[in-house]
Amino acid sequence: MSLESGVNLAAEQELTGMRAMVTGSSSGIGRAIALELARAGCDVLVHARANRQAANQVLHEVRAHGRRSELLLSDLSDPVQQQSLVTRAWETWSGLEIWINNAGADVLTGERSQWSFEEKLERLWQVDVLATVRLSRLAGELMSRSPADVGRRCIVNVGWDQAETGMAGDSGQLFATVKAAVMAFSRSLAMTLAPQVRVNCVAPGWIKTAWGDQAPSYWQERAVRESLSGRWGTPEDVAHTVRFLVSPATQFVNGQVIHVNGGFRSSNA
Repeated sequence: MSLESGVNLAAEQELTGMRAMVTGSSSGIGRAIALELARAGCDVLVHARANRQAANQVLHEVRAHGRRSELLLSDLSDPVQQQSLVTRAWETWSGLEIWINNAGADVLTGERSQWSFEEKLERLWQVDVLATVRLSRLAGELMSRSPADVGRRCIVNVGWDQAETGMAGDSGQLFATVKAAVMAFSRSLAMTLAPQVRVNCVAPGWIKTAWGDQAPSYWQERAVRESLSGRWGTPEDVAHTVRFLVSPATQFVNGQVIHVNGGFRSSNA
């Protein structure tokens, strides 16, 4: 094997020996993150609220990369289950280096799309905000107890690129409110846990998940128009960024919100 191929192989397995939890990893962005971390050599705990079948499929795909994986089910709208999830996750492999808070409430598809504004806001606040805050604090406390590997332990949360600029309509009000809260919290938590644990946040733009697949033509065209890259983003685009943020290469990156949107062009442009 040549020196060059050996270096490339090492780069492709930069997370070997690391252990991660990815919440909401049975589908969409969470699934892509779980598989991307596995490709990088990381063992991955898969989480879902109730969809055991989809989550088990992700578990098997992680294992197909030669990595360890276990499934943990938990309803993150329940504070008791939030605490239990962190405890179970930590005890599964006697610790974790990486915690990804990807889970979010789906209020755009299915029955919940017909809910009132107030009902949607309550669900999003419970899952996207309160669960992220509580899980981050609990996991961060456990991670920070070890003085070893400073900068190697990290938390990544998920915001939204337009939370800082705003978007008209009910959905804009809902997601700007909850995701701006997550982004602000992430910056403050980074200051609290430094230097033992790094905390960063990704802020996806127009990413084609379940809602994007069924979105009307207006939204399809808008998503392409508002990206400087001229296309929808994919779950894998977000996953690549998360992999970078948890890698040893970014040990000097902390308290940041990284937009993953292909470059945002305002709809007024």
